[in-house]
Amino acid sequence: MTQGDWQHDVLRELRQDAAAGEPPAHDQPGLSPSTAPAASTATPIEPRGDLPARSAGPFPQAGQGSQQPAVPAAHHPQLPIVTPESMRTIDPRLARAMGHPLQGDSMARRSGRSLRKLTASASQEVAEETRLARLVQQPVTTGRVIAVTSIRGGVGKTTTSALLARTFNHYRHDPVLALEADAALGTLPVRLGAESVRWTCRELAQILTPSMQLTDVTGYLVPVADGGWLLPASQGRVGAPLGTPTYRTVSLSLRRYFAVTVVDCETLPGEVARTAMDTAHARVVVAPMTAEGVGGTRVVLDWLARLPHSALATTVVALTANSPDMTLDLKAATAHLRETGVTVVALPYDRHLAQGGPIHTAQLGQATRRAATSLAAEAMERAVRVR
Repeated sequence: MTQGDWQHDVLRELRQDAAAGEPPAHDQPGLSPSTAPAASTATPIEPRGDLPARSAGPFPQAGQGSQQPAVPAAHHPQLPIVTPESMRTIDPRLARAMGHPLQGDSMARRSGRSLRKLTASASQEVAEETRLARLVQQPVTTGRVIAVTSIRGGVGKTTTSALLARTFNHYRHDPVLALEADAALGTLPVRLGAESVRWTCRELAQILTPSMQLTDVTGYLVPVADGGWLLPASQGRVGAPLGTPTYRTVSLSLRRYFAVTVVDCETLPGEVARTAMDTAHARVVVAPMTAEGVGGTRVVLDWLARLPHSALATTVVALTANSPDMTLDLKAATAHLRETGVTVVALPYDRHLAQGGPIHTAQLGQATRRAATSLAAEAMERAVRVR
């Protein structure tokens, strides 16, 4: 597919929404070929040190944009554009009560790992890290969207989304976006370490135009400390939830600027979650390591089997442990889910993640970092299958 055809496809989808009674936030007269990402022939970079390096991609690099960009009047002359106020993601009084971030691994586990390194060969571990890095770094010629959802809240959906976004930012040099499509009180900005948010999906949908460059768009996004960008669904206040028309407008418009977009969806069976799952290139369903969680997720997988675009073939299940003393037989649970044809990746219990608050990659346990890389690799491998 040519770059021009891809852009016209995006334009056609937005116009179809308008014809169906879901008007996009702007009338798009056409898409400029100059804004499309060029095809890439880059090959993955060999790993450096204990973590593989990131690879260059076809998408341009962007500097950190201002959080108070000037809104071009030509974008929407008939509507007054009011710059929203900046809102802190965590009350300063609560921030002081959070304490210092914990190490994901205990001291005993870190010491035991050091001793094992003295007797075990590291060649297999390095080879596996290199393999996973190559999958995460796969070059793309069009933006790939990976939607993350779950059947209920509190199972680690947002934490998994943040881990995926940080993993892609670590391994890739092209732009990566974390898009929050959760309810009004989503916590993705907190998990990604954003101190404040300003522009949200609702406001950005009103000013996006095809003529905007990547540097224009990033002026309205939140720069993430470890790299990449964030667009929140709200400012953390109770209000009208994100609607499907707004989500479609923002996701379809922004994906041409970013190599990978990780969408933190609302829980199923929400309308936005169903739309995101149906239109994404790859899907991650997060389930707790409990009998109820695995059983409910199996029902969701059976539903995905009835969706178009070979939904199951592009779906990965992330099994999360919220306690160090999980009793579920992981092997049996994984086999039950794999009967549908999906891949299952287990995310182990991690003290740093269980603590809440911003995720610091350096504080994560080694098994957690390895599992997050494996999950990102599996999701990316499925995302590039979609043409």
